[in-house]
Amino acid sequence: MARGDHPMRTPVYGALLIGGAMLGSILVWEGGLPHWLRSCLMVVALLVAFAGWLMTFRDLSPPRRRRSPPSPR
Repeated sequence: MARGDHPMRTPVYGALLIGGAMLGSILVWEGGLPHWLRSCLMVVALLVAFAGWLMTFRDLSPPRRRRSPPSPR
């Protein structure tokens, strides 16, 4: 495995995106922004959280068994 290619890096980045979207949505909701801007930023936060969810839970499917190569005859 090359340096920086750890397989658990992507789920960690996904969790950070989810956390950032949650904190950002709190700041947007509590800030005194116009209603249209607040709505747009909340949609962006939702999309970021969904992208983080996809990155975090991308490997939940059961591993597929690899077919063994055909035996030489």
